[in-house]
Amino acid sequence: MDLLEIKQEFSRLSEHFHELKSYIDLELINNEINRLEEIMKEPNFWSNQREAKKIIDKSNNLKNRLDVLGDLSSKVEDIEVGITLVDETEDDALRMEITKLLKKLDSEMHNFEIELLLTGEYDKSNAILEIHPGAGGTESQDWGEMLLRMYTRYAESKNFKVDVLDYLEGEEAGIKSVTILIKGTNAYGYLKAEKGVHRLIRMSPFDSSGRRHTSFTSVDVMPEIDEDIEIEIRSEDLRVDTYRASGAGGQHVNKTESAIRITHLPSGIVVSCQADRSQIQNRETAMKMLKTKLYQLELQRQHNELQNIRGEHKEIGWGSQIRSYVFHPYSLVKDHRTDAEIGNVQSVMDGDIDYFINEYLKFQIKL
Repeated sequence: MDLLEIKQEFSRLSEHFHELKSYIDLELINNEINRLEEIMKEPNFWSNQREAKKIIDKSNNLKNRLDVLGDLSSKVEDIEVGITLVDETEDDALRMEITKLLKKLDSEMHNFEIELLLTGEYDKSNAILEIHPGAGGTESQDWGEMLLRMYTRYAESKNFKVDVLDYLEGEEAGIKSVTILIKGTNAYGYLKAEKGVHRLIRMSPFDSSGRRHTSFTSVDVMPEIDEDIEIEIRSEDLRVDTYRASGAGGQHVNKTESAIRITHLPSGIVVSCQADRSQIQNRETAMKMLKTKLYQLELQRQHNELQNIRGEHKEIGWGSQIRSYVFHPYSLVKDHRTDAEIGNVQSVMDGDIDYFINEYLKFQIKL
């Protein structure tokens, strides 16, 4: 960059930094840190180690937020001084160094902005992601498998770990349903943006006439809830079935009935797990999934009651897709909530969905 471009880029980043600072109530954060530190000084603080860890983690996260903000502030000041020196000395080596520092600052500010937006109670949790193809047989089932690949690639790019908890393959191609556990810090915070109906428009590889098809697949995303959440599940309300586990491509994981399917009779919720060779381990995982779903059901019930009080209603159905992926007659992926769009469909299908997730998080904080 020449000096004029450097000054313009610094002006943009400086404005962005002050915008980020406006998200943060420094007095509130410092007061909360002081409150948590007082709790940590109490004699019986370690009597409940799980709660103690939550308090320590919260305090450390708040302190880290202040540390990052202070670091960014110092870098903005240092670059400003550096630009002044370049203006006075016309030092090319210093100008090149300032250019590098600006690019690094841009990246760090972007990451900090996303961290600021992940403030939900469960945003730092692992994510349980389910894919359910809609009506349309092979077309929708193939679309479901394409989305599974997309989310797996995305998780890999974030260094998240992916465990397949349940997999039901399609009759001809694709999947009938799949449940995966994505492990990593902020996995749910990011992937909650993906919950909803995803629409595909393409020339079908399964249609000998080469006609254009539209397929729909539903994606559900839930946080992996801590085991200490208070959800009462009575044994008489459960029906537990066992079956042989199988993986993608019809390859049997084992020949014993280690897979578990649990039906919660009062709610009709069904969860399945075949990730482990141990039936006991699969049952524990399935029960954890059931607890998470029942908790989400209760949150949804409370939300619906609030919406009724407000007199608001939003129809939920296959017509309310959150995102469209157009392969034909042109190339476009568009998010209908934020109007964010990308022309390179293939990069998105290869897991490059950060742009849509980030735009959704920014959109949410403005609501």
